[in-house]
Amino acid sequence: MLYAANADFFQSKDETYLVHKIVSDADYRMIHRELEKDNDYQSTQKILYNIEKFNYSKGQLHELMADIKILFFADGEFDIQEENMLRALKKLIN
Repeated sequence: MLYAANADFFQSKDETYLVHKIVSDADYRMIHRELEKDNDYQSTQKILYNIEKFNYSKGQLHELMADIKILFFADGEFDIQEENMLRALKKLIN
């Protein structure tokens, strides 16, 4: 979710709020620090690793994608970067 929140290189307060509803402040800070130092390839590899590690079901992945779509609309806009990120994430996790 945090990776997706930065799709348009800006994380709105509404997007931050939605991510904080899912993860604790400590986890948010840890994940944010991790993503800041990674490039896109490294971040996507970590996403794939964790999907496998925690054995996400198809239903859970579908729910995650629905949550990401809600996240993209949180600031009232769904711009081209977010649209492209949504497509890329769908291909990545399916």
